[in-house]
Amino acid sequence: MSVQFFAGMAEAAGMRRLTIGWSGGSVAELRAAIAAACPAVGALLARSAVAVDGRYATDAAAVPATADVAVIPPVSGG
Repeated sequence: MSVQFFAGMAEAAGMRRLTIGWSGGSVAELRAAIAAACPAVGALLARSAVAVDGRYATDAAAVPATADVAVIPPVSGG
């Protein structure tokens, strides 16, 4: 599975895309797999939104192996 990173997440990871082995599971399980594959993003990942096939997903949501996944870090502004 390919996971796309944006903004500060891409900067922390040092890449815009991470490829991991994934046979399916929940968003929470996917977060754990991403953190294991790229420990540098662990703290930011916990505060970031995950989009599955173009829609924001809760940690309980299913993520099939064929899903398009993006991790969007929190943004600030004023």
